[in-house]
Amino acid sequence: MGNFKERWNIKSNWQLTVIIVVFAITGSTAGYLSKPILAAFNVNRDNPWEYWPLYVLLIFPVYQPLLVFFGFIFGQFKFFWAFEKKMLRACGLGFIANWFEKK
Repeated sequence: MGNFKERWNIKSNWQLTVIIVVFAITGSTAGYLSKPILAAFNVNRDNPWEYWPLYVLLIFPVYQPLLVFFGFIFGQFKFFWAFEKKMLRACGLGFIANWFEKK
């Protein structure tokens, strides 16, 4: 845990616990919300070669705003906003982060 605290510039064990809880809630919620979206497009588990790749691809755009939202709810907006911008840049989507910085 010390590596995370040092790498992410986290001050306390409580903050680290809250951040880990936010990641857990966000991942679970993104997975939960992706299923009805796929169902709306009539994509189901009957065809696993279609379902699983689309499910995984859909989780990414659902996950991004949820991460910032739950970070805000749990009082860690600053950390998750910086984390989100870093993640977008790492995925080659830095133009989105830059767009928000200009606003």
